[in-house]
Parts: sequence; structure tokens; C-alpha cells
Amino acid sequence: MTREALLKLVGTLDLERKVRLLTGATVWRTRAEPAVGLREMVFSDGPAGVRGEEWDERLPSLLLPSASALGSLWDAQLASELGELLALEALRKGVHVVLAPTLNLHRTPLGGRHFECLAEDPELAARTGAALIRGIQAHGVAATAKHYVANDSETERLTLDVRVDERTLREVYLAPFEAAVRAGVWLVMSAYNGVNGTTMTAHELLAEPLKGEWGFDGAVVSDWGAVRLTAESAEAAQDLAMPGPDGPWGAALVAAVRSGGVPERAIDDKVVRLLTLADRVGALGVGRGLPPRAWPGGTARRLLRRAVAAGTVLLRNEDVLPLDVSALRSVAVIGQHASTPRLQGEGSAGVFPADVVTPLDGIRNRLRGQAEVLHAPGPDLGGQPRPLDPAQCENPLTGEPGVLLRVLTAHGRELSSEHRHSGRQLEPPLAPEAHTVEISAVVRTAGEGKWTFGVGGYGRMSLAVDGQPLVEGEFARDTEDPAVIHLDPPRQHASVWLPAGHPAHVVARRELAPDTGRAVVVTAAAPEPDPEQALSEAVGAARNADVAVVVVGTTEGSESEGHDRTSLTLPGRQDELVAAVAAANPRTVVVVNSGGPVELPWRDQAGAVLLSWFPGQEAGAGLADVLFGRAEPGGRLPTTWGAALADAPVTETRPREGTLVYAEGLHIGYRAWLRSGREPAYWFGHGLGYTTWSYDRLQAASTHDAHDGHDAHDGHDGHDGGEALAVEVRLRNTGARPGREVVQVYLARPDSAVERPVRWLAGFTAVRAEPGETVTASVEVPARMLRHWDTEVRRWRTEAGDWQVLAGRSAGDLPLRATVTVRRSSNRP
Repeated sequence: MTREALLKLVGTLDLERKVRLLTGATVWRTRAEPAVGLREMVFSDGPAGVRGEEWDERLPSLLLPSASALGSLWDAQLASELGELLALEALRKGVHVVLAPTLNLHRTPLGGRHFECLAEDPELAARTGAALIRGIQAHGVAATAKHYVANDSETERLTLDVRVDERTLREVYLAPFEAAVRAGVWLVMSAYNGVNGTTMTAHELLAEPLKGEWGFDGAVVSDWGAVRLTAESAEAAQDLAMPGPDGPWGAALVAAVRSGGVPERAIDDKVVRLLTLADRVGALGVGRGLPPRAWPGGTARRLLRRAVAAGTVLLRNEDVLPLDVSALRSVAVIGQHASTPRLQGEGSAGVFPADVVTPLDGIRNRLRGQAEVLHAPGPDLGGQPRPLDPAQCENPLTGEPGVLLRVLTAHGRELSSEHRHSGRQLEPPLAPEAHTVEISAVVRTAGEGKWTFGVGGYGRMSLAVDGQPLVEGEFARDTEDPAVIHLDPPRQHASVWLPAGHPAHVVARRELAPDTGRAVVVTAAAPEPDPEQALSEAVGAARNADVAVVVVGTTEGSESEGHDRTSLTLPGRQDELVAAVAAANPRTVVVVNSGGPVELPWRDQAGAVLLSWFPGQEAGAGLADVLFGRAEPGGRLPTTWGAALADAPVTETRPREGTLVYAEGLHIGYRAWLRSGREPAYWFGHGLGYTTWSYDRLQAASTHDAHDGHDAHDGHDGHDGGEALAVEVRLRNTGARPGREVVQVYLARPDSAVERPVRWLAGFTAVRAEPGETVTASVEVPARMLRHWDTEVRRWRTEAGDWQVLAGRSAGDLPLRATVTVRRSSNRP
């Protein structure tokens, strides 16, 4: 519908009805208004999968690789296909709006939500995010560009105020959101944090540049609970406050309008934008509704499997990979992550996958009947115990794998009882008299020793094993962060000695209280095996195998929404494990299972190092494809990896007196490394394949003047400041296998009159070639990549003079260079 038609609909509503629409009806739904044909719209978290409205493990979802893995694709087409998969999952679950993609940047390796963000570079994040948006919205489901803006760390995330200069904001942090608007995104989410003294849900940046200069015609939804001011947020370009039904708008906003504090035309514009969203997703008028559709299971799983391999980054390979199955008799698969990998990060983006292929499963499936596979878990990883799952416990009433969940009155009368699969119950069913949530299970103790049990939540809680009280007390809520309160409440632990094979009856209770959520988590951890013996067994297995595959990674709680990391060291004795295994077998492949950077002190000892990120449900299938050469590792780093945290140029995540200063300005990621003169372990853009390449020639010309600029440093081209650059790179596959190469183009302006990065990514493309084949990669560098934001005139400018164009394999490996001359400067609005 046109804006004029929507304004007519809005004109039929009184002020109370209009304001009522601007706050959610529930946690995940907007309000309906039959008078104008508006139906409810359903929202769902979505960066790695579409969970739907409920946190219920009985309602599984397809689980994609993490956003950091999608940033590793450097492949807009594949990202768009994965966006389509998210859309079809949304349609299957009756969801109109997917809360993805996350367009915040990897400003520091310590960012707790690193796994949910795409890249450290604004152009890579912009292109990948735009591709996801196009894929999601191709099926009539809304994508959401979040979290607008500078929401790049988790410490004090609800209240921190980011201080960042205007030029940095424009050129770095706003750039992916501008690309999202160019891609036609229908929804933008405003963040919790403030920027330069104003909270984002009341910030002028929602009007300019978002809705004004960029022409965004969609709606701005708040992060959940981020609207905390009435008149200030309503006067700003904030459109929808979530969740509902309560919030700071409602009657208070009606009063503010009637008193003249907020103009009614601002309310009308918000409602028009909400109706625009509804029209686009089929929730207004006759509409198409949401027909349940889904890709066939096999097709979806094949896409996810392909995505795992395409995002896997080969950091190092000393002629170990790919493995020749016909030459293998035995493979040692080592590490606890091999059998229990981390498939996703923690927080609001979590989903419940139906089927999971672990790395151990994937390797065994590939080698079944051809080679022996032995698993040695190695020493315990430490960290907090995991929630009960069907593999370790059973319902005490039915004997089914899982737990018994009951809701009781204050007098102990049962209101509901149901079988559940997990000890992590975030939304137990509630009735009017609900007072206590109880989770019970029988845990079969695999070994004798000290077992550790835990219960998580707030308020009065208890935990007993075989009738023996282990935890009893009142545990007050100590945070305002909804991710902690509702998704990952603190856990109280205690230990008890149990004999092997003992059926331990575990009962945990939590009393419900106002403002404490209703999440209950029950955990159990077996006695820790002797670490020296476990290490010795792993080394022995590696020594006697043809190849050792060691899977290491971060542990539960270490990469999560709600808090930043304080270390990049792998937990437990994993570094020692890798070093010992590599010393025992030179054909050691290390697979790193993390969402963000970790330190790899043994990297030069391993025969090969693969980075699998949080790979989603097809983790093991995609990994096996890479290990055994069915697929080439296609990933390239979206983030620079340092050898040690101490080397990283930008590490500050903790506000001081509520303020976090982005003192590094334009220089984050590889830009900061280049400015510091330090050498990281692996540069942004780095990634090996299974063949080799030579870069032979570079041409750079404006789109209107195809003058040659050779690989020497003296090639020149005349260029007008408003024109794109056409860059062509000739390269040759010098190896023995077909392969794919990501050709990266960077710009530099050494003699600039304004501060700039040493160089910055300006474009990229991928090429494929057979052995010995020469191919040409064509990269268009948009004119905007040559512009800088002039804070004096508040416009984009392009400097006249000589510019360097560089091409190669990463930010630190650029063998080709040409020069283009911008003949006249430009000044763009």
C-alpha cells in the first residue's frame, strides 16, 4: 500500500488506539487492530536459526553456522541462500520478523557477542549483511538490521555511553547499516547503549542519517526493554517499543501528546511505518498470511553442510591436508569438543537443533569400513557443569531420557507435569497459582567419585540428591540484564560422593518471585578424570595413529551475550594437549571450535590448523568434507587473529564511569594492527585452500577510462572523484587441484591531507580455476570507498591526487599495486 493509503487508515484511529499499537502485545508479538485490518506480527531471534516464540527444546530449529562463520564465507550468494533458509524456517514457525543480521563490528577480540557479528571490517560486514537481508526478505519475511549503533561490547551494555567521533561513526560503525538500507531492509533495531551522551532509543541518529539522508522507510524497533523514556524516545524516530504489554509509552505517551509535549504527527508517522511493515509481511488487509513452507530436510541439511565447509578457515597446512582415505589405517580423534562441540554461542540467539553431527560422528561416518577411529577425550576442560540432557538422565516417573518438569502451588499441589528433554527450562508453563517450579531426574553415575550438581535461577531455591540437601537458600537478583535474568541465571553448585552405577535422584526447586524471571537450570558434572592419565591416553592414541585430529575450543559461558571475555586463552589444559599430541605425531590436524579469536601458542607445531567457528548442526559433516578433500576449506578470516591478547591494539571493553571511549577512531581490526606496526598471527582475509596461486597483473581504471596500471608501482590512471574503479586482477592456479581464491582489493592514500587507515578493504570477489589455468578477477570499487566524511561541512568528500590500489590474498599479503589519480575532488551530500 502507498504511504497516502496508510495515512488514511491511520486517520480512522483515535490517539489511544494509535499509541496502543506502538508497544508490543506480548514478548514476541505486536498488537492487532481489526479496525484497519492489522493482524499481530510475530518476531523471533534469528542470527543462527529461527527459534520462534517459545524457549522449548521440543520445538527444534535448523541451526546455521555462527555469524562469524558467515563473515568467513566472503560469498554474498551463499549468504543470501542462508538468508532464504532463515526465511523459510520463519514461515514454518509462523514468524513474520527475523531479528537478524547483527551488523555491529568485531571492534575488539574480547567482545562477548563476537560470534553473533560478521566481521571487523565495515565493508565485509556490509556486504555479507546485505546478502542475508536480501535472502530473508525474498520470501516476504522481514529482516532486522541490529543493533543501531556502536553496540560492540557487552560490559554494562544496558547503560554504557559510547564516545565516538562523527567521522568514525560515519565511516566505520554506521556503514553496515547504510548498506542494509540500500539493500532494502524493512526493520532496524535500536540498541541499549548510548552514543555521545544520548541513549539510542531517543537518539537523533534514528532520524539523521537513517530516515532522512538514507531514506529508510521501514520501522525502528527497540532492543527488548531498551525504551526507558517516554517523551524523549517518542519525539525521536523510535517507532515500536518491545516487549509488551507494558512499557514507558501507553497512557504516559497519550498524556504527553495531549499536553503538547509530543506532536501527534510523530505518532502518525510511527503507526504508518508499523503498517508498512505489516503490509510487507502479509499482516495487513487481506494479505497472503503465512503459509507454512520449508525446504525439504535433505536440501536444507546439504546447504548447512556446504556452509560449514565454505566458512572453515585453513590457517596452516604443512602438506597434511587433505587426508587420503585410501592411505589411512587409523585416525585418533582427540578432545572433548570432538564429541560435544560448541555449535552456537549463548544468549538470545540460541536455538534447539533437532539433529547434530559432531566432529567425531562426521569422521566416523566418512571412515566407516575403511579405517579405525579412536576417540581420546583428554583432560577435563573445567568451566561450569552443563545442564542435564537425555544422554545422562531419565524421567523418574516414566524412565524416558530427560527430566520431569512440574509446577506447584504454594501448598505443593501440582498444577502441571510434563516430560522435557533438558535441565535448562527458561519458560516453564505458568498458571495463576504457580508458586514453585520443580525439575527432577534420575542421573546414572558412570563412575565413582565426587559429582557436582547445580541449580540456577533467582529467589528461594533448593537442590537435593537422594533426599540429601545440597543447596538451600535465597539468591537475590543482582543484575538488570535480561539475557542473564531470563537466559543464563547464576548457578549454585555443591558436590556429593556417589558410587559407580548409582541411580541418583536429583530434585531442584525454585520459587517464583516478581521481577526475577522464571528460568530454572539444573546441571550435573561427573568426577573429573585423572588429568595426567587422560593426557597420556590422548598422546598414546596419537602416537599409534596415522593421523591425529585434535578438536579444541571455548567452553560454555565463555562466549556469551551479557558479558565480554577477559582472556583469549583456551580453557583447561587444551594448549598442553595440542602441544603434546603434535610432538607425538607430526600429522596432527588441530580444529579450533570457537566463535571468536583465541590464542594458538602451538600453531607452528601442528601439521595443519583449521578454524571451524561455531559451525551449527552439520559441524561434523562439513568438517569431514574438508578433512578428506570432498570440499576445499573456503573460509577467509573476517577478523585479525593475534598471537597473544597483549599484542592486540584494541582491547578495551569496560566503560569507565559509564563511558567507553573509542579512542582508536578509524583504526580497528587490521587497520589498528597496520598502524601499530605489529605483526599478527593471521591477518584479516587470510585463509589457505588446497591449491596455490600466483598473482600476475593488476589493472585499475575508472569505469569511464580504461587505462592500464600494471603490477609495478608506477601504473597510473586518471579518475574523477565520483566514479567507481574497475579493478582487474590476473592470477593463475599453480597447484595440482582445482580451487577457489578470494581476491581482495584495498585502497591507500599515503599523502592524504586527512587521517586515514594505512589501507582499507575496498572490494573483493572469488574466482575458480583448474590446475594451471589463468583467470581474471573483476572487482568494482564503489566511488564511496574513496570518500571520507568531512566533519566541517558534514558531507562526503573525495581528495584529488594519487591513490594506491593493492590486490592480494589478505590485508597483509598484497603483492600487486597500481596507482590511480583522482583528477578533481568531489563533495557529495
